[in-house]
This record gives sequence, C-alpha cells and structure tokens, in this order.
Amino acid sequence: MAATVAISGISSRPLVALHRSRAAAVSYSSSRQLLRHRQLLRHRPISSPPLSFRNVRRVQATILQDDEEKVVVEESFKAETFRGKEPLLEEESDTSSSALEASVIKLEQGVNVFLTDSVIKILDTLYRDRTYPRFFVLETIARVPYFAFMSVLHMYETFGWWRRADYLKVHFAESWNEMHHLLIMEELGGNSWWFDRLLGQIVATFYYFMTVFLYIVSPRMAYHFSECVESHAFETYDKFLKTNGDELKKSPPPDIAVKYYTGSDMYLFDEFQTSRAPNTRRPVIENLYDVFVNIRDDEAEHCKTMRACQTLGSLRSPHSVLEDEECDEESGCVIPEEAHCEGIVDCIKKSITN
Repeated sequence: MAATVAISGISSRPLVALHRSRAAAVSYSSSRQLLRHRQLLRHRPISSPPLSFRNVRRVQATILQDDEEKVVVEESFKAETFRGKEPLLEEESDTSSSALEASVIKLEQGVNVFLTDSVIKILDTLYRDRTYPRFFVLETIARVPYFAFMSVLHMYETFGWWRRADYLKVHFAESWNEMHHLLIMEELGGNSWWFDRLLGQIVATFYYFMTVFLYIVSPRMAYHFSECVESHAFETYDKFLKTNGDELKKSPPPDIAVKYYTGSDMYLFDEFQTSRAPNTRRPVIENLYDVFVNIRDDEAEHCKTMRACQTLGSLRSPHSVLEDEECDEESGCVIPEEAHCEGIVDCIKKSITN
C-alpha cells in the first residue's frame, strides 16, 4: 500500500508539470491570436463589409428619437450612416478630388450664390411690406426644382441609365411638402392679387427649365442651387417668427395646416426628412405660430437633403433604410446595386462602356 502511494506520488509530479506546460502553451497561443486579431482590426480597410453599421444605425435612430426638436441649418451636413450613405474620411476625399474639380465646385457655388442673392434683392424690393404675398411667391418657386429633378430622372430611366427609386420617392415627398406650404399661404390670402400669381407663374416656369438644364449638366450644381433657395426660405421664416411671434400665437391655424401636420397618413411627411428616422417628428399645431415654426423646420430638412444629394448616390429613403434593416447576412437578403450616373455626359459614357 505504501509502495503504491509512493509510486503515485512520484508519478503525479511530471503530470502536473505537463498540465502546467500545456496551459502555458494554450495561454501563449491565445495571446498571439488576440494580438493578431487586434492587428487585423487596426488595419481593416474602409471598404470591408460594414458588419457593425446595422447596430450603429439603431443607436443613431434612438438618439434621433430622444433629441429635442432643435432646428439648425448646418454649414456642413454630414450624411447619416445609413447603408449607402457612409461619409468619406477627409483623407480619402482629398486624394480623390483633384484641384480642377475643386475649382469647378467653387465656381458652381459662386454662381449659385450670386443668382440667389440677385433674386432675393428683387423680392425684397417688390415685397418689402407684403409678407404673405412674398411667402406665396417663394412657395410657388420652391417646389419647382423637385418637379425638374423627377423629369430628368424619368428620362434617364427611360434610357436605362438610372435605377434609383429612392431619389424619385424623396423628391416627390419634397414637392408634396412644398405644395402644402403653398396651400397654407393661399389660405392666408397670399394669392389675392393677380400680379403676385402671375409673377410666381413666370418665375416658376423659367426656374423649371433652368433647373432641368442644370440638372442635366451638373446635378451637384442643381442640388446646391436648391440648397441656397431652401436656406433663404429658412432664414426668412425664422426672421418672421422672431419679429411677429406674439401676434402669431394669438391667431388660429389654417385648416389645411392642421390636416397636413397632424393627419393620420404621415408617410410622405417622413419621407422627405432624410436626416431623420421615420416617426420621430410629430408636430403639434395649436396656433399660427406653430404652423410657421413647422414650415421653417421643413425648410431646414430640405437644406439637409439637398446637401446630401450633392454626393453622388448618397441619398436614401428613410423608409427604405428601415426595410434594409431587416436584410442581414443570416437571412440571406441581398440589396442589389442600382444604376446611376452624374449628368448626361456620364450617363452616355456609362451606357456605352457597360
């Protein structure tokens, strides 16, 4: 019995040593694998599959829901990290854009600012003390570019150059929003004089064909021009609210405004706000002040959408993004690539090469 215990005691020492050496080897191997994994993560390229973007979008949607209704037209709008809208790093943007392209962009924006300022000066002269007629003319003009965008995109679709339904959905929703702004101004008496109606129609007709031409030549320039127009509209309504806030709070809201902003069908209302998740903005309309606050906020959303459109292929419908949330690798859902081009020259070039 003693011999057996002695033998087992002697033989257990090398076994313990063996187990310790194996544990050390496993620990060393695990450490090397962890180090290798960190190095791979550190050097993962931007173009790698966006496995974690879905979680990021959920977090951003939550932040949007908790955020207050604070409206600020940002000087530089960063697109949300929805699928297909990932913002580029500054290094990539600097390396991909040439000095010539930067000069062209600067020239386009300079021309747009000059044209916008010229029209504003004319409107300031004609409508210095006539607020609602001025708003009527502004809203008559404001919805025109979205008609022009859709006209050109429908032509591109006919030729098989363009397959991005999100652009058509968002632009139609924008025109629907501007149309209700126009109906509100009409109910407030902004179209009572024939001269205002005629002026709005003439300017809108010219603006339509000008936007079609710009959009065919340079969509980026056309979108920036619309951004300038919407930015002016935001500033105009914001100034009007600050000057006449007390008086507006005593006036009842127009029926069309109550129906549009508090109705049961809010799909198109959510659709044009591409920087927000759907169902995160639900206005409360109690007086005329609330109406103009929401019109001003709408113009801010238009500015953000127009800024996002200046990056080719970056625009996504808010509802389409939510539908894409259900498509993941486990379910095997694949989001197809859609054809797109930038201007008539690029469209023809791609149609020939493809």
